[in-house]
Amino acid sequence: MFRGRAENLEVCTSHASFHFVSGDACSKEDLQRCYDHLGGIDLIHHLAAINGTRWFHEAARHVIDVNINATLATVEKAIEWGARYVLASSPEAFGDLSSMPLKEESESLFPNASHHQRFAYGASKYLDEVAVQHAVRNGLDGRIVRPFNGYGARLIGDEYGQVVAMMFEAIRSQEPINVHGSGLQTRSFTHVDDLVNGFYLAGNLAEGIKGQPLSGCCFNLGSEEEVNMLSLAQSINEVVGSQAVDIVLSEGYHGDTVRRLPDCFNAVAMLGWSPAVSLKDGLMSVWSQLKGQP
Repeated sequence: MFRGRAENLEVCTSHASFHFVSGDACSKEDLQRCYDHLGGIDLIHHLAAINGTRWFHEAARHVIDVNINATLATVEKAIEWGARYVLASSPEAFGDLSSMPLKEESESLFPNASHHQRFAYGASKYLDEVAVQHAVRNGLDGRIVRPFNGYGARLIGDEYGQVVAMMFEAIRSQEPINVHGSGLQTRSFTHVDDLVNGFYLAGNLAEGIKGQPLSGCCFNLGSEEEVNMLSLAQSINEVVGSQAVDIVLSEGYHGDTVRRLPDCFNAVAMLGWSPAVSLKDGLMSVWSQLKGQP
């Protein structure tokens, strides 16, 4: 529950197959508790990580520890149990690559570590991918998913949160929206419903939609709509109407990525996945849900 809330699980608790175990994803003992409770595990979705750009700089060691050691522990258990394994990686695993769009097989490029600690997250996600690919070569049925800037109504909007949630939180508090740097840096935002569908397909399909083997494959999940941060803030102001606030520029984080745009060829061709929720519809959905919260 580092960044989650127990109430987010309330909708699941009545399901006969739902079990919640409070533990540490780095702990093999806690992972074994899950196995023992369920009486066996044939699929692992590994999503545990400390996300949020501010954390990358302020808690680099902790970010690295969780990313790498939780992945090593869960991969080891997947091999032991003969389970299929889906790693939630990140476009941050590409590092500071400037060539766009980011393809599933693009190279990774990282700056000198003395400059800043932003890539505490991205570099350790890259190593997570190395660990999974190594296990695949030794028999693991492993798949890698890279979600591009997911957002939804439950995304945390505090100072450590992601940009969409932070902007909506500013609206709810009737404070100016802070846009880092020039505001011209771009991202591709993907609604949580589309991401859940992509993760489901990556783990549930035994083979691709045309019979392709999926083990060892990487899947970018993202919208091909590239949006700069100023435009995002303006779009959110349009969605909230009379509650719109001022937009101000503020200092950004060191090493902030200038562009991020995915090529989702594998996800489309092998999983039959494509984003169904436009940014406009997604932002409207988030605002509608937030208005219903206290």
